[in-house]
Amino acid sequence: MGEYSVINFKLFEQYQTLLGYHAQLLDFPNKQTFKSETFKQIVDETQPSYEELKAFKAEIEQYSLIEVQQLYSDTFDFNKKAPLYMTYNKFDTQKERGQLLAKLKVLYEMFGLKMVDQELSDFLPLMLEFLSVANWNDDDRAIDNIEFVIMIIEDGTFAISEQLAESQNPYYYLIRSLRKTLKACIELEQMNEVK
Repeated sequence: MGEYSVINFKLFEQYQTLLGYHAQLLDFPNKQTFKSETFKQIVDETQPSYEELKAFKAEIEQYSLIEVQQLYSDTFDFNKKAPLYMTYNKFDTQKERGQLLAKLKVLYEMFGLKMVDQELSDFLPLMLEFLSVANWNDDDRAIDNIEFVIMIIEDGTFAISEQLAESQNPYYYLIRSLRKTLKACIELEQMNEVK
């Protein structure tokens, strides 16, 4: 007997706003990014990632905005081991990556998210925004496509999490929080072997 994962759609819907908050925190920081009111409105103690978000908030509040912007750039823009492009280190050829990027873009448009800027479709904040705002209601394709996007994020954030933990970077807590939130939306089910 093997196991496979499926999305718990009720939990996923419950955490969509939290995924949007992660998207905000993982985008380039500005004055609005770390507002305490937003944290209090979205984050609560019942969420699986509460402790990590609280730790991230405590760490990041020790920096000025300029210092956080520098930390962000050093962490994600100038570090090839921790890019926010989820497929950056995953494919042998640009053609393979390009095909996945095109598939993600079509998926976003299919569920009502228009890409307005020149960002690549595997940019983590964009992927999280998509998960948080896409119109999933009454669409038979929703579960499979949510699983597809989450799989890419899970795979892409694993190496980032390891790298940030090793360097004791405050963004480690945020990536860990994201991974815990996504994991909370996934249930393992038993697969019966066919004889």
